[in-house]
Amino acid sequence: MPDAGYSADEMMTVTAARLLHDGTVCFVGIGLPSAAANLARLTHAPEAVLIYESGCIGTRPDVLPLSIGDDDLARNARALVSVPEMFRYWLQGGRIDVGFLGAAQVDRFGNINTTVIGAYDAPGIRLPGAGGAPEIATSSKEVFILLRHSPRGFVEKLDFITSVGHLDGGDGRARLGLPGRGPTRIITDLGVLSAEPESNEMVLTGIHPGVTRDQVRAATGWPLRIADDLVETPEHNDGELRVLRDLKRRTAAAHGAAT
Repeated sequence: MPDAGYSADEMMTVTAARLLHDGTVCFVGIGLPSAAANLARLTHAPEAVLIYESGCIGTRPDVLPLSIGDDDLARNARALVSVPEMFRYWLQGGRIDVGFLGAAQVDRFGNINTTVIGAYDAPGIRLPGAGGAPEIATSSKEVFILLRHSPRGFVEKLDFITSVGHLDGGDGRARLGLPGRGPTRIITDLGVLSAEPESNEMVLTGIHPGVTRDQVRAATGWPLRIADDLVETPEHNDGELRVLRDLKRRTAAAHGAAT
């Protein structure tokens, strides 16, 4: 992406934030999803209901949390419930509109790996693991995935399936009796992939300004399909970028390091 006064990560975060709307009940993952969800709340979707795994409902944190146990989440929540209630009543009860997740690896059908890179018994890298992501991916009405686009992250075959997307595509979720639509979008620093109807394969439908199709293909570990009606992602507006940078500055000051 050429120097346009913003970074690729900022473009990704703004693009993801725009997918949330007022009234959306969103189960938020830590990291990039949290930045996008809170940007939405601070700009165009002040009534989005952000939920974190620790039991915080309708939280409005001043800074981005380091973990689901960050006290800022609890201090600014509209309600606090137990973790069992969060999962059984809210998530498994079908009350979550959007699950916002990150990933270490993702495949063409939106399956996620956050467990290991390499063989499970002797991995090259041991990742943080599942947490609540498998339940979020299973029970949310739909799932958005955020991660930076690279061949290491977008792979032909996952080293481990931590959270189920569409399995081998098509009606894979229905065969397992899973509710919800599963992953519908993957938002990256290069563009947006969307689940194709029927096949549920992730197809490039949006491309960020200054990015080429060949660039996205080279960063994808499977033969990427590109939509006939591919669109260029609208650039940020000044307000979105200002709010995001202010949020990042507050977070860095609060935690003593850039986030």
